[in-house]
Amino acid sequence: MDSTGDLTKQLSVDAGLIHAFLLDREGGGRDLDWSEVRDWQPQHGLLWLHFDYTDAEVQQWLREQSGLEPLVVDALLTEETRPRTTALGDALLIALRGVNLNPESQPEDMVSIRLWVEENRIISTRRRRLLSVNDLLERLRAGRGPVNSADLVVSLTDLLVWRMSDTVEAFEDKIDELEDCVLDASSAALRADLARLRKQTITLRRYLAPEREALSRMLQEKVTWFDEGSRIQLREVSDRLLRHIEDIDAVRERAAVTQEELLSRNSEQLNSRMYVLSVVAAIFLPLGFLTGLLGINVGGIPGAESPGAFMVFCGLLVLAVLLQIVIFRWKKWL
Repeated sequence: MDSTGDLTKQLSVDAGLIHAFLLDREGGGRDLDWSEVRDWQPQHGLLWLHFDYTDAEVQQWLREQSGLEPLVVDALLTEETRPRTTALGDALLIALRGVNLNPESQPEDMVSIRLWVEENRIISTRRRRLLSVNDLLERLRAGRGPVNSADLVVSLTDLLVWRMSDTVEAFEDKIDELEDCVLDASSAALRADLARLRKQTITLRRYLAPEREALSRMLQEKVTWFDEGSRIQLREVSDRLLRHIEDIDAVRERAAVTQEELLSRNSEQLNSRMYVLSVVAAIFLPLGFLTGLLGINVGGIPGAESPGAFMVFCGLLVLAVLLQIVIFRWKKWL
């Protein structure tokens, strides 16, 4: 495989080129324009090209002038991708995802980045802005960045996982708040918040689990430029990602338990109200029977001709109610 590619042909990809950066292998480097990219040679330093893969001219350059195999180009341009790592020769094809921290977006709607990593050249593509890439580029411009391809991959992965920390902590704070609000907040609003939180954690975990598999695969691949020191750092990043996954699982389980507790409390409230209604109905059932019986329009009703019969009847009804209350208490129904 031609690692340098045919960079000598004129092609205007300014619209889709996010940055072209030449690393000096000492932690710094400088931005390049396309004329300098065309003149680049491996001995000049590590070249990092970062593209917006939706641009038509970028797609043309990758297919015709990058020197990459069609399989690699298709992977760099694919719309939907799952976190993974694949070794092709002495290079790595990597797909990773980071939380979406762009304005008016949801963190669980993760942003993907695809990388083709060689010892002397890195080509990365994305559609939406990824803040971790900007962080890494700022470090390089300040002279505090990675020094080689392995270091750049590990640094980018570390920043992706580090950016997840705030999101995971926000989930933990949210479930703490919802647990405290089980007794106070309205049921409808609380149920909606719990359902939203569970959906976010489930979606986020769906991408983080394969991302950890991608990091584990990266550790196993035997490429010459990935040294032992980089593997140790990547292992630490993988362990931190595992802790995030465990924290997300804990938040999801707590949300499920809280939702069950909320449903249980709602059921208890409903049962209590139904119990009160049942007691009231039981008390008034015999009274309704008696008043209905004495209210029929036929002859022979007791006390029909007596002026004090109504008061006597009311007294009997009161006694009936008191007797029922005594019986209910004796039966421990009240």
